[in-house]
Amino acid sequence: MNEDLDAVLAAVGPRLRELRRRRGTTLTALSEATGIPVSTLSRLESGQRRPGLELLLPLARVHQVPVDELIGSPPDPDPRVPARPFTRNGMTVVPLTRKPGGLQAYKHVLPAGLTDGREPEPRSHEGYHWLYVLKGHLRVVLGDNDFVLTEGEAAEFDTHLPHWFGNADDRPVEFLSILGPQGERVHIKARYRPDR
Repeated sequence: MNEDLDAVLAAVGPRLRELRRRRGTTLTALSEATGIPVSTLSRLESGQRRPGLELLLPLARVHQVPVDELIGSPPDPDPRVPARPFTRNGMTVVPLTRKPGGLQAYKHVLPAGLTDGREPEPRSHEGYHWLYVLKGHLRVVLGDNDFVLTEGEAAEFDTHLPHWFGNADDRPVEFLSILGPQGERVHIKARYRPDR
């Protein structure tokens, strides 16, 4: 077991050095961005210092990669095998993307009557959110606004604004959501404009 751990930790330094070089960043610039001293970064890259979470988390944030990429997690699962759905607060969530970081896409299924009698509890967090209703009527509480989206309607908003979703009536609701880190938005590269 210790041999496996030592092998994983020994591979972190070269991986950090390669990632930094690919991005064209100096140790000094990386130190300024992470708050980690240059000497510590140098010892990490050369394998003279063991990496801990207190060092890996700021490095992953600055490099915009998941921590498991820094430590060499197993390869991505077979993309032909769908991700496993999970249930949160009675809602089934199906992940549609697998790569951590960047935009994440989900399909949400709210069973009939899930929010009957419950008051909305809006919450806020980092990011930007897009919603698209596939089926049913989705009640959306967004700051001081309370409205209903129906099939084919969409909404987008900064998630710092307190928000909540639920059934607008006693029927089930299915909707897609795309959640992106703060500042990252969907970029439209082409628009169709019919001839006039």
